[in-house]
Amino acid sequence: MDKPSPIRPTDDEARALGRGLIDSARFAALGVTSPDTGAPVVTRVAFATDDGGVPITLISTLSAHTTALKAAPECSLLVGEPGDRGDPLTHPRLTLQAKADFVDRATDDHKDLRARYLDQHPKAKLYIDFGDFGFVRFRVTSAALNGGFGKAFVLNPADLSL
Repeated sequence: MDKPSPIRPTDDEARALGRGLIDSARFAALGVTSPDTGAPVVTRVAFATDDGGVPITLISTLSAHTTALKAAPECSLLVGEPGDRGDPLTHPRLTLQAKADFVDRATDDHKDLRARYLDQHPKAKLYIDFGDFGFVRFRVTSAALNGGFGKAFVLNPADLSL
C-alpha cells in the first residue's frame, strides 16, 4: 500500500508564507557544489530582492562560493530563521532551488541593483563598490516550503510571484 504524501496541496496561505519569507529575509544559507571535490558546501550570504522580488546577493570574487557558482550555477538558498522560543523545527522556512546569474557591473541593471541593495543593506556602502564585489540574481526553479511541523508544500516560481 502506498504511503500518503506528506506534501499538502499548495494554497494561498502557503504562497503568502513563502513570499513573506523571501521578502523578510536579510540573509540566507547558500548551498553550492564544490568544483574541486563535487561535495556540497553551505555558506551564509546577505540576501535581498530586486524590484521584481527576485532573490539577489552581493558576493566577492574572492569567495569560494563565487568560484563554485561560476563552475556550476545550480544552487539552493534557505531562508527563514527560528524564533526566540520553541523548537526550531516548528518555525517556517523556505528552500529555493535556483540558478545563479552574475550581473555585469557595466550595466544599468547593476546600477539599479546597487541602489535597491543599499536600501535593504545600508552598511554595505562600505564595500559595495570594491572591484571584487558583484551581484548575483537567483532564478528560482522550484521551492520547498516547510510551514512548521506537518505543513510541507512544493511551490513553483509563479506561486512566489517570480
